[in-house]
Amino acid sequence: MRPTGKLHIGHFVGALENWVILQNEFESYHLIADYHVLTTSLNTNEIYDNSVEMLIDWLAVGLDPGKSPMFRQSQIKEHTELHLLFSMLVTAARLERNPTVKEQVRNLNIDNIIYGHLGYPILQSADILLYKGEAVPVGDDQVPHVEITREIARKFNSLYGNVFPEPEPKLTKFARLPGLDGDVKMSKSLNNTILLSDAPEIVNQKLKKAKTDPQKLRRNDPGRPEVCLVFTYHNKFNPSETEEIAEGCRSGALGCVDCKLKCAENINTFLVPIIEKRRSLEANLDFVKDVLSDGERKAKLVAESTMNEVHKAMKLG
Repeated sequence: MRPTGKLHIGHFVGALENWVILQNEFESYHLIADYHVLTTSLNTNEIYDNSVEMLIDWLAVGLDPGKSPMFRQSQIKEHTELHLLFSMLVTAARLERNPTVKEQVRNLNIDNIIYGHLGYPILQSADILLYKGEAVPVGDDQVPHVEITREIARKFNSLYGNVFPEPEPKLTKFARLPGLDGDVKMSKSLNNTILLSDAPEIVNQKLKKAKTDPQKLRRNDPGRPEVCLVFTYHNKFNPSETEEIAEGCRSGALGCVDCKLKCAENINTFLVPIIEKRRSLEANLDFVKDVLSDGERKAKLVAESTMNEVHKAMKLG
C-alpha cells in the first residue's frame, strides 16, 4: 500500500481483511510503497509519518509482524535496481494501455502524466518479483498490473533463464467499497471515507450525509436497496439483518435516517477493538518502529538473494 496516512474501511474490506487471513496460509511480505507516493505527489515531508500511521492500522486490524515482515520500499535499494532492469522489458505503448493509470489520471485531474506514474506498474512488478511472489492479493482494479508482472517475468525468464514465478492475482470478495458520496470507490483523495480510526460520533455524522437512493425522498417512499451505498455497507458490516433491511426499504417502512443509524451502529461496533488497539500502539511507538526495522532487515536478506540470482542469470557479475 502507498502510505497516505490513516486507512479507511475501504482499505480493510478491499485488502487488509484478506491479508490477515492469508498471513496464516502463505509466507507473506507487506510492503509500505513509499516510492509510489511520488507518482502523484512530490511532497515528501509527511511520507515517514504517514508510513507509521499506516503501519499502526495494519497492526491494529491483526497483521502479525512475527509471521510476515513489514517494511518500507525505500529502505530496500534492490527494488530500484530491479525496477530499472525490468523497465527495459516493457514498451511505453504497453503501459499506456493500462486502465488503472487512466482511471487515476481522471480521478486526480492530472493534466500531464509523469514518466514515473506511467511506469509505476513496472516498479510494482519489481516489488512482487523481488520476493518471488506467487499470489498477489488485489482488487479487480489491480489485475492489469499483475498481468504486466506476469509478462515481465515471462520475458525475463525467456531471455536469461528461469528466475521468477508468474504470479496469480488473488481477488478479494469485496474488492471495492463505494464512497459516502456514491462514487464507485472509497478514497481519501475524494474525501468520501470512513477511517478505521474514526470515533463513533464522526461515523454517525458521516453516515448522515451518505448518498442514498435518489427516488426515496421520504420515509414511506419505496426504496431500491440495490442502488443504495448504505445497503452495501450493511451487506458487509451487518449481514444478519440485510434481508429485513431490504424488505423495509422496498416497502417504505424503513426510512433512510433509521437505516443510516443502524448502519453506523454496526460500523462503530466493528471499529471499537481496532481503535482500542490503535491507541495502545500510539502509546508505544518504539515497538512500531522496531517492527519496521526488523521487517526491513528480513526483507533485505531476501532481496539481496534474488538480485544475486538476477546478476548471475544476466551475467552482470
